[in-house]
Amino acid sequence: MAVVASAPGKVLITGGYLILERPNAGLVLSTNARFYAIVKPLHNEIQPDSWAWAWADVRLTSPQLGREGHYKLALKNLTVQSVSSSRHWLHEGGNPFVEYAVQYSVAAAYATLDNNKKEVLHKLLLQGLDITILGCNDFYSYRNEIERRGLPLTPESLASIPPFASITFNTDDGGDCKPEVAKTGLGSSAAMTTAVIGALLHYLGVIKLSSSKDQQDRKDYTDIDLLHKIAQTAHCIAQGKVGSGFDVSSAVYGSQRYVRFSPEVISSVQVAAQVLPVPEVISDILNGNWDHERTEFSLPPLMTLLLGEPGTGGSSTPSMVGAVKKWQKSDPQKSLDTWRRLSEANSQLEIQLNFLSKLAKEQWDAYKSVIDSCSKLRSEKVFLSNHLTFWPYGSHVLAFLLVLMLKIQFSQWIEQASEPNKEAVIKALLGAKEAMLGIRYHMRLMGEAAGVPIEPESQTKLLDATLNLEGVLLAGVPGAGGFDAVFAVTLGDSSSNVSKTWSSLNVLALLVKEDPCGVSLESADPRTNEITSAVSSIHIE
Repeated sequence: MAVVASAPGKVLITGGYLILERPNAGLVLSTNARFYAIVKPLHNEIQPDSWAWAWADVRLTSPQLGREGHYKLALKNLTVQSVSSSRHWLHEGGNPFVEYAVQYSVAAAYATLDNNKKEVLHKLLLQGLDITILGCNDFYSYRNEIERRGLPLTPESLASIPPFASITFNTDDGGDCKPEVAKTGLGSSAAMTTAVIGALLHYLGVIKLSSSKDQQDRKDYTDIDLLHKIAQTAHCIAQGKVGSGFDVSSAVYGSQRYVRFSPEVISSVQVAAQVLPVPEVISDILNGNWDHERTEFSLPPLMTLLLGEPGTGGSSTPSMVGAVKKWQKSDPQKSLDTWRRLSEANSQLEIQLNFLSKLAKEQWDAYKSVIDSCSKLRSEKVFLSNHLTFWPYGSHVLAFLLVLMLKIQFSQWIEQASEPNKEAVIKALLGAKEAMLGIRYHMRLMGEAAGVPIEPESQTKLLDATLNLEGVLLAGVPGAGGFDAVFAVTLGDSSSNVSKTWSSLNVLALLVKEDPCGVSLESADPRTNEITSAVSSIHIE
């Protein structure tokens, strides 16, 4: 009776900061890094005293963190009470994301199922819920482990770490054990919350999840839309604020162009949840005005997403967002102009990437030929250095010089335009690259004005060096920026060269790739799959 669901991590390549406000859009790519949730009965039979007390036992286990928590779920008002937990979870106040996921999933079941199914649901809950959560290694930083083993900072070293490896803990002088959970910025809490809710809703008979291979043929999104509403609400309430929601949306639906929902759809629920029990609040969630916009999007063919971990320390996204908002209030005219120009650059990149996908579909031979050729060529020089940010002669002069240098930089690519079809592909590639450079430029301007390192100098040098490699189309800092990570989009088979160069610059290329698939039903425990794959691999060799 076990149900296994998974949801992907994300990389936001455009829309940083702007995506917080409607109607600004962001391009978010889902990845092959997935969080898994396994839900099954805790007891083989209904506990005899459960009927009288009308509560359900809930056990939450995280093998990677060595944690286990036990809860009581009251089936009348769906309050969750912690009975016992490992000292790490007690120290941190439990796992609110999973706790709210359980509350709102069960509430949705009672609210949507008919009376006959509610009786089955009640009996199922009285058997208890056994929930196990597992995150792919890609969500966490293993730089220290690789260095401890004396291995080079390469994807091969990262791949040598066993799947779902344990997360180590540090002990301070006071004796308290605090988890060392250095993350890579893939949105682990959103992926975990979505996976748990997906598994619970499927297990309780509220929705029917589909496997990843069946998602391309999906036409009815009713079940997934319901899951999205519950996941967004649980995630926002657990983190104590209403975010843009792009991380949850990508965990549910996969890669996409995203425009956020109006914050009021959840903030009103937050207020109601403080005075009303969850069963009375759930109808507001399910019937709310969810006005987010989602359009299918993914990278064009023969392009690869790479994510690198510089190892220069993390950044606090909330504090950076707060600083940018403060700057907006203090200098509304300049901030509005910067946001307008940044939005235009974001839109231009989206247009060029969509056009490349169209060209790949309509003129595959020409498209593939250009990608193959350009993947072996490098730019002649990288020009967007820090001093140009402070160019004193006006934006028009700067724009002219940038266009002039773009023509010099991309001369090797332009030479590949031997026929009209190929020329169209190359112009779109150059347009995408130019748009990304514009995004970086305005993001740096915004960071300097707000006093926060959106693209720190160390990241600028790394990104410029990356852009100067063969076959690199795009390079930037994902999401809100900072020191957490960098991303690159490469052409053809050029990604391995980027990984090697990053390694020489003390940057660990992660194993993450784009996978446009959203929340999925899995056939088995992923740990079993990993063991089976390993045995098969050994047998073949």
